Amino acid sequence: MLISESLTQETLARALMELASRDNDFAHVLETLGSPPMWNRIAGFPTLVRIILEQQVSLASAKAIYERLCAMVVRLTPENFLTLDDVQLKAIGLSRQKTVYTRALANAIVNGELDLVKLETMEETIIRTELKRIKGIGDWTVDIYLLMALQRPDVFPKGDLALAIALQKLKNLSVRPTPEQLEAIADNWRPWRAIAARILWHYYLNIPKTLPSQT
Repeated sequence: MLISESLTQETLARALMELASRDNDFAHVLETLGSPPMWNRIAGFPTLVRIILEQQVSLASAKAIYERLCAMVVRLTPENFLTLDDVQLKAIGLSRQKTVYTRALANAIVNGELDLVKLETMEETIIRTELKRIKGIGDWTVDIYLLMALQRPDVFPKGDLALAIALQKLKNLSVRPTPEQLEAIADNWRPWRAIAARILWHYYLNIPKTLPSQT
């Protein structure tokens, strides 16, 4: 399987089996909680906007803002988004910073500087370079877009806080791993790092409900 290929239910199942055979903790999570969701999103402008909204805030808060945005703009396109002024965006919860970032994205698409459709079939390095040209889009945003929207199998968001917390608990680590440490550990899960991330998120979301804390 080429790294640039998108994940499918078949390759997800194969990857889960392989990771479980390599890592006993992963095997335990899968036995206890079952397979993680695909967590797939539709590639395009609305999804990138939503990921920007999710930067450094809770998913619930970002979802609420995104839903208010979608209610205000019946079809969330770059052109329609750019018709909204600062007052309207502030009223639905966008910070000044997020307003700057989302407008930069919309303008790049409208001006022809960024073609999200063409990006879908490109190599990860090209996608990363093109998206990071946009103000407010960094590695975490690109990682989540690659992982969820483009379903790339070997992407790992090393800066994701939930992944760090999950790994600390799952592996009984005395301290939370840094992004650099997380990236080094994840190297052992190639070429299925995006599936390892799904297992860790699955674990993280269920820790309070079904699994005792291991710290």
